[in-house]
Amino acid sequence: MTHPQDMCLREQALAVASGELDPEKLLVATLERIEERNVSLRAVAATFPRESRAMLARAPRGPLYGVPVTMKDMYSLPWRGYRNGTVRELGRPVASGAFRRLRDAGAVVIGVDNQHELGLGTTGLVSAYGVSANPWNPAHLAGGSSGGSAAAVAAGMVGGAIGSDSGGSARLPAAWCGAVGLKVTYGSLPYDGYNGANSSFSGPGVLARDSADARLLLEALLARPLPVEDVRAVRVGLIRRPYWDDLDPAVSTTCESALATAGFAQRELELALAALGPSLFTVRAMAELGVAVPRDLLPQLDPMTRALIHYSALQPAWRLARADRVRAGLRRDLAAVFAECDVLAWPTSPGPAPAIDEPVFQLPSGPQPVDRANIRQTVLANLAGVPAVSRLSTVDEHSS
Repeated sequence: MTHPQDMCLREQALAVASGELDPEKLLVATLERIEERNVSLRAVAATFPRESRAMLARAPRGPLYGVPVTMKDMYSLPWRGYRNGTVRELGRPVASGAFRRLRDAGAVVIGVDNQHELGLGTTGLVSAYGVSANPWNPAHLAGGSSGGSAAAVAAGMVGGAIGSDSGGSARLPAAWCGAVGLKVTYGSLPYDGYNGANSSFSGPGVLARDSADARLLLEALLARPLPVEDVRAVRVGLIRRPYWDDLDPAVSTTCESALATAGFAQRELELALAALGPSLFTVRAMAELGVAVPRDLLPQLDPMTRALIHYSALQPAWRLARADRVRAGLRRDLAAVFAECDVLAWPTSPGPAPAIDEPVFQLPSGPQPVDRANIRQTVLANLAGVPAVSRLSTVDEHSS
């Protein structure tokens, strides 16, 4: 029989449901795989052998019965409040909305995933638990802020994980680690016990090894089946500027090839306010974040994180009001675009996973800071509150 951790999420669920795989043995195998591989990757911040066994003993026979999963450090569990990548507990130990959905589907929450401190980065470089490393090459970054979730899935520690996405935090690490990362529609499940509850951008997300696993985990998270569509009729919209500009050539070539192979009907479209997305996001996101961080935590944070928190307190009210007006205009324009297409497609990240020791992109325009370049690609979905998915990997020979 195949090693339980080499099975994908749906194979694990089917094997447990059929009696072919004992769920207790699957739980033990998962804990052993995490212990074996987590030393070099720092993907999982903590595991809970006793609590997960108790959870398995009470698990209902749902679609994920007996299947171990992990959750990002932004969600509270009944026995552990979220820490959000920091040195201390920030949330109360409660059964968060996302936890309840997994529990009711029969899943077993076996651990908490590492993440970028306070979710304020797309690299995973800063965390109380160390740098999340890429399973394809631990000298490279896993991404952020849900880097631990992406790395845990890609490394075969768990079949699926729950992350979050305020500005690309599920999709970006999925792209770097060769996994699927999907953020849900804003407000589509309960936000209690979730650190992103105060944000108008943040949405839970699922990370899995392929699209079928992501669908299974997403249906559990949303507590409803997803419709089955005829993908052959999908109309793909391409907004070239700014999303196809200044990309690593390998990323551009891979994405263009994937679109051509898929054979979808394509249409070139424009979104006039798209280039303002990163600025809108920065103004509003920083304003929302500033009210959520305890003042006495600041001395314990990384200097860059502290700088961002202080910057958030300096936002004048007029700038926030102006950003919200432009955001509303961007949403109206996006609604008009979706009248002409079903999905929009562009590269999730402009480059492959950088090295931990040199966290910059080498793009045609020259070296670029990772966060700024990544945010340009991802924040539109967060500004609009629409779902978004990263399916293709940008891992290449330089990072694998």
